[in-house]
Amino acid sequence: MDLETQTQQFRDNFRRIKDEVQKRIVGQDEIIEGVLFCLLANGHALLEGVPGLGKTQLVHTLSDVLSLSFNRIQFTPDMMPSDVTGTMLLIEDVQGGKRFEFQQGPIFAQIVLADEINRATPRTQSALLEAMQEHTVSISRTSHKLEEPFCVLATQNPLDMEGTYPLPEAQLDRFLFKLHVEFPSEDEILGILRRTTSDMEITIEKIADAKAIIRMRQLVRRVPIAEHVERYIIRLIRATHPGTPDAPEMIKRYVELGAGIRGVQAITLTAKIKALLDRRYNVAFADVRSVALPALRHRILLNFEGEGEGIKTDEIIKHVLECVPEM
Repeated sequence: MDLETQTQQFRDNFRRIKDEVQKRIVGQDEIIEGVLFCLLANGHALLEGVPGLGKTQLVHTLSDVLSLSFNRIQFTPDMMPSDVTGTMLLIEDVQGGKRFEFQQGPIFAQIVLADEINRATPRTQSALLEAMQEHTVSISRTSHKLEEPFCVLATQNPLDMEGTYPLPEAQLDRFLFKLHVEFPSEDEILGILRRTTSDMEITIEKIADAKAIIRMRQLVRRVPIAEHVERYIIRLIRATHPGTPDAPEMIKRYVELGAGIRGVQAITLTAKIKALLDRRYNVAFADVRSVALPALRHRILLNFEGEGEGIKTDEIIKHVLECVPEM
C-alpha cells in the first residue's frame, strides 16, 4: 500500500471513529478528537470537568467502537495500589498443594477508565506510573506485559471539589493531553435530553480493531518533521522555564517549574497527527500551535505568586506562543 493510500485510510478511519462516537456523545468535538490523538500517539489523556458531562460514557463508547477490551477503575480514598495492579493469591490445588498465583487487576485491559482519579491518595495514583510509561506491571519481581494498544483515560474532578487530592507532578507528566470538558451549550443539552429521556435506541458499529490502531500509530511516527520545526518546539518548551535566558517576563514572575522532555514528545507526535488529518505529510508551525495547550497545560507548575493571583496555565502557554518566534 503506497503512502498516499495509507494517509487517506488514516483520515477515513479517524473520521469514521469520531462520527460513530458522536452517535452517543453530543457535542464535545475537541474532547473526542483529543482522546483520539492520545490513543493514536500511544499516550494517555486526563479529562477534567464536573460530574455528569459524559466523560465516562465517552470512554466506554470509544472501547466499543474500536473493539478493545475495557475496564473501569472507580478511584476512592480507601483504595490500595493492589486494587489497581492486582495481587498474588495463595491457591490450593486438588492434591492439597499450595502455590502463589497472580490475580490480574483492572489495569489489565486495552482501554482503562481511571474514573475520578484524584479521589484516591497519591500512593494509589502512583500505582499507574509503571503501567502508563512502560506498559508493564511488576509484581513480586515479575513483569507482566499489558496488551497493546494500551491507553489510560482518566477523569478528574476540579480540585476545589470536596474529597480530591492533587495528582503528583510525575503522574501528571505521564498524560499526553489534559482536556477541559466544558459545560454543554443549550442546543447540546437539548440533544442530550432527547437521547437520554426517550426510547431512542443507539446502535454502535465497530469501526476498527487493535491491529488497525497499531497501524495508524506506526504511520504517525513515520510523518517527517523538519529540524526548524523541531527547534521551534524545543524553544517553546524552554521558554516555559523561568531560569532560561529567553524566558518571557510573565514566566519568570509566575512559573515555578516549566514543561519537560515529555512535553516536547507530546507536541511532536500530536502535531504529526494534525498534519495527517489536514492532508499533509509534513508538520507545520500551525500544527504545533494547535496542540500546545492540551499538551502543556498540566506540565507547568505555578509559583506562589501565580497561584495567589489566579493565573491559569493556559494564559502562560498562550503568552509563550506569542513571544517565541517561529524561526
